[in-house]
Amino acid sequence: MRYLILSDIHSNLEALVKCLKLAEGRYDQVLCLGDLVGYGPDPNAVIERVRPLARIIVRGNHDKACCGLMDPQEFNLLARLAVDWTRGRLTPENFEFLCNLPNGPVSIDGFELVHGSPADEDEYIFDSLEVIRAFSTVASPLVFFGHTHVQGGFLLTANHRFRPIRTSPETDDEPVSLPLDGGARYLINPGSVGQPRDGDWRAGFAIFDAAARRVDYYRTPYNLEITQRKMRQEGLPEPLIRRLEAGH
Repeated sequence: MRYLILSDIHSNLEALVKCLKLAEGRYDQVLCLGDLVGYGPDPNAVIERVRPLARIIVRGNHDKACCGLMDPQEFNLLARLAVDWTRGRLTPENFEFLCNLPNGPVSIDGFELVHGSPADEDEYIFDSLEVIRAFSTVASPLVFFGHTHVQGGFLLTANHRFRPIRTSPETDDEPVSLPLDGGARYLINPGSVGQPRDGDWRAGFAIFDAAARRVDYYRTPYNLEITQRKMRQEGLPEPLIRRLEAGH
């Protein structure tokens, strides 16, 4: 089974469409790690594109905020403005859909799906303490997570040493492959489809080949100018528009 892993789409339809086009024929099932909406200009179109494709979608913090399940006051000002804008644009059906998304971790076929961390769906995994906490929370050797918008992840070797997984697919649309060692444990971040924050503006995703025990990381350019133009037409904050081209 080959799984297309998407995360942090953030209402960026152009990025999503490009990722799906590139991944076509390379996967059997779609899994989404949350944050379908927030920041970008096309929340309804993104939901309606992903919803019929994905076997599982776990909720993200922006999904929760945009449907009223959490108070966005803990967000920064720009994120709160985007939440307010998104709430005002969601159709009743899509609002209800976001409300009913499951929180992680969700177990599937021997691995786990979370938005933030297995310990806390809103927790970021950046440093060793967060990695230790995440690994101690679940028994599964393989966890896919999002939330940080940083493609890569972490591994725990058989002799209990932590190592970051750093990926840099330099060639557009060509994967960087990570073979999975059967004696190690992994936290895998597929990267952000709609708003990368690792210094690379290109949309990111991953494909997990369960039979081959391999994760392929991808980066692909998309029509950024269309997304930015839509955001300006909708009056979304300029810093959110400009950050897309910087990948941060």
